[in-house]
Amino acid sequence: MANIIVAGGFGALGRAVVALLIERGNRVGVIDMAPAPDGTAADPAIGGVDLADEGAVTAAFAQAASAFGTIDGLVNVAGGFVWETIAAGGPDSWDRMYRMNLRTAAVSCAGVLPHLAVAGAAIVNVGAAAASNVATGMASYAASKAGVMALTEGLADELKPRGIRVNAVLPTIIDTPTNRADMSDADVSSWVRPEAAARVIAFLLSPDAGAITGAGIRLSLAG
Repeated sequence: MANIIVAGGFGALGRAVVALLIERGNRVGVIDMAPAPDGTAADPAIGGVDLADEGAVTAAFAQAASAFGTIDGLVNVAGGFVWETIAAGGPDSWDRMYRMNLRTAAVSCAGVLPHLAVAGAAIVNVGAAAASNVATGMASYAASKAGVMALTEGLADELKPRGIRVNAVLPTIIDTPTNRADMSDADVSSWVRPEAAARVIAFLLSPDAGAITGAGIRLSLAG
């Protein structure tokens, strides 16, 4: 049994990750900005935490480590999206995407490091396939997600001497209620189901992925 924290675990993808990890015998805690929902199986379930705030995140990981003893894995799920052209937009959107997608991951990675097991621990970040071959309106989002991949590669190299692995999943579009509402006319047949993404994340956390670090794994379903 591993002790795993899911940062941003109260959303659609986070809930799927938490459910699968618990089903597979792990103990799972969640740290999230949203309040803990009733009936969550996560323990501890720490809500109301600004994942971009270093002090708040440091305190939350200390609380989780106190409950667990040690932490064996971290999944960084928190993030957001904005579609905005460069001509019509402004720097506020770039700042927002940086804070939601990259700063949250960087702060959570730094916050968990003092509590990770000496060897065999793993971190999985959620990036995006859209960070490459960037389309109109996607620049600020893609830039922040490209930063998540840079964070993943740099931290993987930094933590190799400790035997800690760091990888990222790079989904196309995840099939969530929010995305369906925002893109109501889209063909969802090739969208990545949260449960499918969760299985890849669980693999990357497991000893079976012991030879993989610094990787970005693209997730996309055939239509």
